[in-house]
Amino acid sequence: MTGFFYHPAFLLHDPGIGHPERPDRLRAILSRLEESKLLNHLEQFEPAAADEESLALVHPVDYIRRIETACKRAPTVLDSDTIVSASSFDAARLAAGAAIQACELVATGHLSNAFCAVRPPGHHAEPDRAMGFCLFSNVAIAATWLRSRQLCERVLIIDWDVHHGNGTQAATYERGDIFFLSFHQWPLYPGTGRADETGAGEGVGKNMNVTIAPETSEADYLKIFSSTVKKVFADFAPDFVLISAGFDAHRDDPLANLNLTESGYSQMTELAMGLAEKSANGRIVSVLEGGYNLKALAASVEAHVRVLSKE
Repeated sequence: MTGFFYHPAFLLHDPGIGHPERPDRLRAILSRLEESKLLNHLEQFEPAAADEESLALVHPVDYIRRIETACKRAPTVLDSDTIVSASSFDAARLAAGAAIQACELVATGHLSNAFCAVRPPGHHAEPDRAMGFCLFSNVAIAATWLRSRQLCERVLIIDWDVHHGNGTQAATYERGDIFFLSFHQWPLYPGTGRADETGAGEGVGKNMNVTIAPETSEADYLKIFSSTVKKVFADFAPDFVLISAGFDAHRDDPLANLNLTESGYSQMTELAMGLAEKSANGRIVSVLEGGYNLKALAASVEAHVRVLSKE
C-alpha cells in the first residue's frame, strides 16, 4: 500500500497571522483527501520525532540546539520569513521523523511508496541556517539516513518545488551516492540553483539544476521534466527515489509564475513511478514542501497521491 504520514502536531507550528506557510495548508489537504475518499485507501501513520543523531546527519548539534532554544523563546524571528512558535521544534522533528520512517518502511518492503504531509517544510534549511520557512532539511536527512543504514546504494532526489532547494543541495553537494535534481523557476527566491552548480568532490556531476523561465507553459515544462528525468535515471540508476513535492509551480500559486495544473503533477508522478519501477523496484517517498493556494495545493496533492496509490 501507499503510506500516508501525518501528525496533528504539525498544525501547532505557527509562523503567525498572514504567513503563507500556515496550518490551513495541511487542513486543506486532509479535507480534500477525506472528501474524495482517497484517504481510506492509504495506510495512515503518525510518525515519531527524529532523534538528535538522525538530525545531526545533516545539521551540526549546536544548530539543532539553537533551533530548540529559539522555539522555547518564541515567537522568534529566525530570518525575514522564517518564524517559530513554541511548538515549532517538536513539529520540525516530527517532519524529519516522518520522512525517515516512510523511507524505512518503503526500503524494507512494508510499503510500496509513501507521501508525507508535513510542516514545516525542509528544502531551504541549510546545515547551519534556517530559512525559507524551513528548520530541518527533511529530505536530505532522510536520504542520508537511508545511506547510513545501507538500505540502498543510490538515492535520487527530485525537487519540483518552484523554488530551488538550496538546503538539500548544500547537504548533498559533495556526495556521489545522492543525486539532487531540482526544477525551479529562475529568477526567484532564494537566488541559488544555477545550471553550473553541478557538485563537488565525490559529488561532481551528481547535482543538476534545471531553471524554468517565468510563464513557461505546462506543456513545455513537462517536456523539459520528462527528458531530464529519463536521462538522470538512465545515467545514475537510483535504487531509491525521494521527491521534494512542492506544489507552488501551480498556475494559481501566489508566490511564483509557472503554469502547472493538477494534470501536470499527475503526469510527473506517473513518469517518476514508471522509471522507479524499473530502477528502484518502485521505491518512492514523497515529502511535502511548498504550495500556498489552498485549493490548488489540495487538488494537486490529491492528484499526486492518487497516482502513487494507483486509485
